[in-house]
This record gives sequence, structure tokens and C-alpha cells, in this order.
Amino acid sequence: MFEYSLLRAVPRQERGEFMNVGVLLYCPEEKFLRCKTSVDENRLRALDPDVDMELLRDSLKLWCGTCDGSANSPARDTTLGQRFRWLTAPRSTLLQTSPTHTGLTEDAARELDRLWRTLVLVTPTPTA
Repeated sequence: MFEYSLLRAVPRQERGEFMNVGVLLYCPEEKFLRCKTSVDENRLRALDPDVDMELLRDSLKLWCGTCDGSANSPARDTTLGQRFRWLTAPRSTLLQTSPTHTGLTEDAARELDRLWRTLVLVTPTPTA
């Protein structure tokens, strides 16, 4: 069993618009908590031309580092489950999470990659 949440860039909270920029996946059986990110800067600037890309990149780096324990974060000394709950707590910042979803998998890393490819990356639409 695993839980995941999408990482969303929300450049202007008052508008309620967002773009998926990553996936956070927690699998207690595999002792796995990781995130995978990708930011399409042009798409995000369509929502807000003045979005602070440096702040977003720094935030994503901190969140991913909190997952694997490499970041100097207050959550670093907690369990993986506690970290996941801390990261997915509601907030009103540039980087937010979706509601948490659950699923079944035998390979958390493969599932993270699948979710990232299908829910974050934009695939080009074939032209006729």
C-alpha cells in the first residue's frame, strides 16, 4: 500500500489556479518516501508572468530533501510517516499539495515514476 500527493505550484492563491509540479509518494512497507518534480516554466508563467521561479525551485529542493533526509529541515528527525503528514499538511504558499490518495504497488519507485509521468509531465498532443 502507498499514499501519494501531487505537488502544486500556486502562484496566486487568490485565483485558485495551480500547476502540478511533482509527486510525493510514501510507502511504509518499503520504508520509502520520495518526491519527483518537473517544472514547465512557460506553462507556469502563463498563470502568472511574475511567479518567483527561484523560490519555487528552492522549495521543491527542500521538500525532496525532507523526503530523503538530506535537507536541514525540522522534519528531518521524524519518522517517514510523520514527514509525509507534515509535507502534505494544508498551507497557503507557492507550493501546496493535493489531497492524499492511496493505492497498491509492489514497487514504490516504479509507481512514483508512473505517477510523475502521467500526472505531472505534459505529453505533446499529436498533430493531424
